[in-house]
Amino acid sequence: MNESVAGDTVAAMFIEEPSTDDERVRARYEEMRSEMGYVMNYARAWGWVPDVELAFRQARMKLDETTALSPRERATIVVASVATLEDAGCSLAWGKKLAGLTDADTATAVVTGSDSTTMTARERALARWARDVVADPNRTTREDVAALRTAGFSEREIVEATVLVAFRVAFAMVNDALGVVVDRQLVEGAPDGVRNAVTFGRRP
Repeated sequence: MNESVAGDTVAAMFIEEPSTDDERVRARYEEMRSEMGYVMNYARAWGWVPDVELAFRQARMKLDETTALSPRERATIVVASVATLEDAGCSLAWGKKLAGLTDADTATAVVTGSDSTTMTARERALARWARDVVADPNRTTREDVAALRTAGFSEREIVEATVLVAFRVAFAMVNDALGVVVDRQLVEGAPDGVRNAVTFGRRP
């Protein structure tokens, strides 16, 4: 859907869409229609490098399959990361996921950078770490890492959390730089609190 959050038809991004004559692009679109019911706008940008997009997804999935971080913790990391980056699309999509794993108030708190009483000590530590890494990775300290250990994270989990931040920021940064429009479905599907909190990012 090449639609804006207001429902007006606009270009999906700053660049042209790749041709579906490329079997890899066509297969990815069909896969997404089967899973989501529509082709997300970001897929139109990444369609220019389908092999890279596939390898990137596989690397992220490998981390998901092997990490000791829970789905709720991973969602917290992603939402804190993309909200700090001010990426609207991922904040809406992952805000909805986090709300499903917790509740809408918790997801909204992570989007806005607030603490919630429903968050565990581990989740609060992860959210702070994600925000610090996105804001300026060169300003993190030994004390910041020590705080993660105090919250109960192993060395491996600390690395996994940091890699997850980097993966999500890289993905969102490509979409934002190329002007990928937020899908209407993401806006409509997000909880009210999350939708109202996402006042940042590229708007059509």
